[in-house]
Amino acid sequence: MSRGYNLLFILVTFLVLVAAVTAQGNRGSNNGGGRRPRFGFYGNRCRNVESIVKSVVQSHVRSIPANAPGILRMHFHDCFVRGCDGSVLLAGNTSERTAVPNRSLRGFEVIEEAKTRLEKACPRTVSCADILTLAARDAVVLTGGQRWEVPLGRLDGRISQASDVNLPGPSDSVAKQKQDFAAKTLNTLDLVTLVGGHTIGTAGCGLVRGRFFNFNGTGQPDPSIDPSFVPLIQAQCPQNGGTRVELDEGSAGRFDTSFLRKVTSSRVVLQSDLVLWRDPETRVIIERLLGLRRPSLRFGAEFGKSMVKMSLIEVKTRLADGEIRRVCSAIN
Repeated sequence: MSRGYNLLFILVTFLVLVAAVTAQGNRGSNNGGGRRPRFGFYGNRCRNVESIVKSVVQSHVRSIPANAPGILRMHFHDCFVRGCDGSVLLAGNTSERTAVPNRSLRGFEVIEEAKTRLEKACPRTVSCADILTLAARDAVVLTGGQRWEVPLGRLDGRISQASDVNLPGPSDSVAKQKQDFAAKTLNTLDLVTLVGGHTIGTAGCGLVRGRFFNFNGTGQPDPSIDPSFVPLIQAQCPQNGGTRVELDEGSAGRFDTSFLRKVTSSRVVLQSDLVLWRDPETRVIIERLLGLRRPSLRFGAEFGKSMVKMSLIEVKTRLADGEIRRVCSAIN
C-alpha cells in the first residue's frame, strides 16, 4: 500500500512538472522569452492575421498600384539595417526613415492600417515586423508573383538611426553586391533572385540620369546600354526634369521575368543591375532563372525562398531586444 502510494505520488509529481514546463514554454512564445519565427506562429492567438494583412494591402494596392513595389522595397530596406525588426517604420528626426535612401519609401500608411486592425482583433500580439514581412509577400502576389509561406514570430526593434543606413547602391559592382549580401547571410543566387524583384517599381531620375547623359564624366551615355534604349530614358528623365522611370520598362506593374530578360539585352536603368550580366557567376544564374541554361530554376519559387531567407536576417526574439509595438511608428 505504501509502495503503491509512493509510485502514484512520483507519477503525479512528474506530470505536474511536465505541465509546468509546457506552460512556461507556451508563455515564452507569447512574451518573446523563447520565441522563434516559424510557420503558423500565432495559431489561435491571432487566427486571421494573414487575411487581415492581405485585405489591407489589397485595398491600398488597388487604389495606388505603386504601393506594391513600395512595400517590397521597404521590407528590403528594413532587413538590411539592423535586421527585419520594423525599425524602418519608426518615425523621428533621426530615424532610418530620414536617411536619404529611405526618403522615397512609400506604404507606411498600409502597415499602420493593418496594425490598427490587428490591434482590434488580437491586441499586443502581432509585431509590425511580421506585418511588413507579410505585406511584402502579398504585394508580390497581387502583382502576379508566386505565393510563399511566411514564418512569423519576429519582435519589433527599439532602435532606428539614420546613421545606421548603409544599403547596396545603384552603381555598385557585382563584387560589392556579393559582399553586401554575404554579410547578411545571403548567397549569390539570393542576390540575383532578389534583384529580380526590380520587375516592379520605379527609380528616381536622379539615380539614373548620369548613365544616360554623362557617364563617368564623358559627356556621353554608358556605352554598355542598348543604344535604342537610351533615347527612351532620356525623354523620361531629361537633364532638367523628370521624376521617376520604370525599372522594368513597359512591364513595371507585373511581377515576372521580364526584368531579367531586359538585363540580358542591356535595357535596364541601374548600373548595378546591368553589371550582373557581365559577371560569369551571376550571368549563369540569370540564364538558369530564364530557362536558358540547365538545370533551370523557377524564378517564382526561388524568389519566395530568398525572401524567406532575407526575412530571417538578425530577427529579434527576446524581450531584451524587442517588443510588440502598439503603433508601428513609435516604440512603446
